Amino acid sequence: MGRRAELDLAYGSAPRERLDLFLPEGAPKGVVIFVHGGYWHLFSKSHWSHLAAGPLARGYAVAMPGYTLAPAARIAEITAEIARAAWFVGTRVSGPVVVTGHSAGGHLAARMGCADIPVPVARVVPISPLAELGPLTATAMNATLKLDAAEIAAESPARHALRDGVSAHVWVGGAERPAFLWQARVLAEAWGCPWTVEPGRHHFDVIEGLSDPDSPLCATLLGGL
Repeated sequence: MGRRAELDLAYGSAPRERLDLFLPEGAPKGVVIFVHGGYWHLFSKSHWSHLAAGPLARGYAVAMPGYTLAPAARIAEITAEIARAAWFVGTRVSGPVVVTGHSAGGHLAARMGCADIPVPVARVVPISPLAELGPLTATAMNATLKLDAAEIAAESPARHALRDGVSAHVWVGGAERPAFLWQARVLAEAWGCPWTVEPGRHHFDVIEGLSDPDSPLCATLLGGL
């Protein structure tokens, strides 16, 4: 990506509030924000740069934000960071803003479409999202996340309306664990939006379509813009 990559742009004051911005040849048609997963406590933006290839080939810029990881930040604080990233990206790239993300990143992408968060986003495509956080309290993961009833209610996308003017499509792999298929269906039904179960894809390869401009996932991501 060479000269068309702007790395570690600060969108906030915290050390991990940085994003990488990849630019296509010519003027961008808009921008895709990809939010990485890792159950809110693993990985960084640099692990996923190859996934920018599909939208870039279609003429869209791609922003990949980092964020403060749990337990240093609660999920509500991470949501606020991604909202700041969306505002920042919207000031740097003209055209529609589309937010996607995988797993915990799918949760954060979905939150950007919720009615309680006024960000300049035209479309959200959560991939294998965690949309209803209640079941996580029964897992060992909650020792890190420390979710309580109030935060579960506030941060579960399936408990919020889709914001007026935002389109949505939920994507999930057909070979995923039943819990992820359930989460995807719950969000799609709550929002009344389409959802796609991609045959043969599991939780770790369901995002690979983002690297291919001709994939059904890329077509869905940018559909209708």
